[in-house]
Amino acid sequence: MRGLRGGGMRHDHRTAGGLRALVLALLLAVVAVAGCSAPSTTLAPGQIAVVATTTVLADLVHQVAGSRAVVTSLVPKGGDVHTFDPRPSSMRAVASAAIIVRNGLGLDDWVASMVANTGTKAPIVAVGENLPGVTYLHSDGSAGTVNPHIWMNVANAERIVARIATALAAADPAGAQVYADGATTYESQLAALDTELAARMATIPAANRTVVAFHDAFPYLADAYGLHIDGTIISAPGQDPSAGSMADLVAIIRRDNVRAVFTEAQFNDELARTIAAETGVNVVSGLYDDTLGDPPLDSYVAIMRHDVDEVIQALGGG
Repeated sequence: MRGLRGGGMRHDHRTAGGLRALVLALLLAVVAVAGCSAPSTTLAPGQIAVVATTTVLADLVHQVAGSRAVVTSLVPKGGDVHTFDPRPSSMRAVASAAIIVRNGLGLDDWVASMVANTGTKAPIVAVGENLPGVTYLHSDGSAGTVNPHIWMNVANAERIVARIATALAAADPAGAQVYADGATTYESQLAALDTELAARMATIPAANRTVVAFHDAFPYLADAYGLHIDGTIISAPGQDPSAGSMADLVAIIRRDNVRAVFTEAQFNDELARTIAAETGVNVVSGLYDDTLGDPPLDSYVAIMRHDVDEVIQALGGG
């Protein structure tokens, strides 16, 4: 079901473009009325303002830039990047940013309209697109589209960090050495994390490695660390499954001896619990992918360790 390869294609979440355009127009009117009286980020000498679309990307930027950048995430902690609608503070952040960091691959294309409508001249960098060394995986059930959650393989996060450092240096040449040093230090930490997670995931018995996910968020994690994802409950956030697709998934779980259903912190796990009641499969609730959590789960490194802890516990690893 997984494992198709590709690159340079985009992931379509079928957002309501007309409604989002109306929301953006209304927000622009609010921002215009607020004018210069609107609060803005206070920067110390030498600092730049960076906007990232998600808290995960914001953390990666912070790890590279340290105190040289004030980083704002457009999608708040616990928010859903797939269905995000901007607010006035989001528009002000974009308008005042020196650089805008997004994932790309269809995950956060909505930010392009914000950039266009605010008139900002800040560069917008899609750090996940056409990234050298990444083996892109096709999205479940969507031929010709690429799954955007590439950072769930820690080796890919290292590659994203390198691109972030290059983009920051281009936007702020005076800080180039800071960004290079920050990226080198953090890439070393991520390389060690990747080795650690791979060793821990290797303890899961081969018979226990087949799982189901709430939505198509974990193929890069599975591909990197030896799991098989046998299906997903929903095709995309905000789309409810049909009774027929639920029945088909229950049949697959029984047929293939699926050991767990993965659900995510920002989504309700009711559907997964319904399937568990029908099949007896374990539910691994509260995994993180698109968002960080509350402390101590407020960094990329922390959420990856947390996810692996939960997966190992559910699948019988050591």
